[in-house]
Amino acid sequence: MRRYGKHTDEDDIRTRPGRKGSRPRTNIRPKHEDAAEGMVLTVDRGRLTCLVEDRVVYAMKARELGRKAAIVGDRVAIVGDLTGKKDTLARIVRIEPRTSVLRRTADDDDPYERVVVANADQLAIVTALADPEPRPRLIDRCLVAAYDGGLDPLLVLTKSDLAPPDELLELYGALGVPYVVTSRAELESGEAVDRVRKQLDGKVTAFVGHSGVGKTTLVNALVAKERRRSTGVVNAVTGRGRHTTTSALALPLPEDDGWLIDTPGVRSFGLHHVDPSRVIHAFPDLEPGTEGCPRACSHDEPDCALDEWVADGHADPARLYSLRRLLATRERREGD
Repeated sequence: MRRYGKHTDEDDIRTRPGRKGSRPRTNIRPKHEDAAEGMVLTVDRGRLTCLVEDRVVYAMKARELGRKAAIVGDRVAIVGDLTGKKDTLARIVRIEPRTSVLRRTADDDDPYERVVVANADQLAIVTALADPEPRPRLIDRCLVAAYDGGLDPLLVLTKSDLAPPDELLELYGALGVPYVVTSRAELESGEAVDRVRKQLDGKVTAFVGHSGVGKTTLVNALVAKERRRSTGVVNAVTGRGRHTTTSALALPLPEDDGWLIDTPGVRSFGLHHVDPSRVIHAFPDLEPGTEGCPRACSHDEPDCALDEWVADGHADPARLYSLRRLLATRERREGD
């Protein structure tokens, strides 16, 4: 029997639940040690399509993950209904640490970072040699994003039947970036597909390129059983293409020899998120020379120690030129 007045003690204190209920708040979260491992294949308005073992499972992100979002390529832990049957929905309870991340911003003034792909081994930068004309500054920006995010770059040059690749390859020769040159006829015969596929074997490769360069056509040829939307047409007036890919999608390569992640066509590639000091890590022949640089050196100023490093024969001058060209992309808008 509860007592009132002067005869009460601490055992008689009544507690009222708060407006949000009486359950005490806690930061302790379940470990979900029995969760299944999965890979995010695509994301559509908050619903994630994941591969769990040999079946496709649809899932939502658990509330305890907060604002942390899962993206294509993420390795995740999933609980709930994992049958993959119609109208079932599982729950992603953990996002595993990422080995690499491809990021971009809408433009260089936009502080909002968009994480595009996780855990890719390399970035295939697809560009046409003509129709539309190549955009070296966009390629430079993709290279910076790849180096910054821990991806190895790969140049895929299309439409070599319309223009030779020599001039563009010379521009990137000092970087030592691997490349594949393709033509329309070689794509139709399958010869170009075989060459590109050799560069993808056993790897997770994200494909990026602006619209109209033939990226979707190439992707369709590489993964014929997983056709994307039909190829768009290049606008004859602006030279720009129509978007044919609206969301990133991970596709398995034939014979389980890796993954291809197709990303939407880009018109710009902002680098607001990139710390220029990290780009030097992609130049192991130049990086030791930075030990004599002044603090916060931009590597493109009179006191930069890299000039002396190159003059002493430790690295090719063309490599330093390429580094400074890439660093300059962080300071200027693409298309200027």
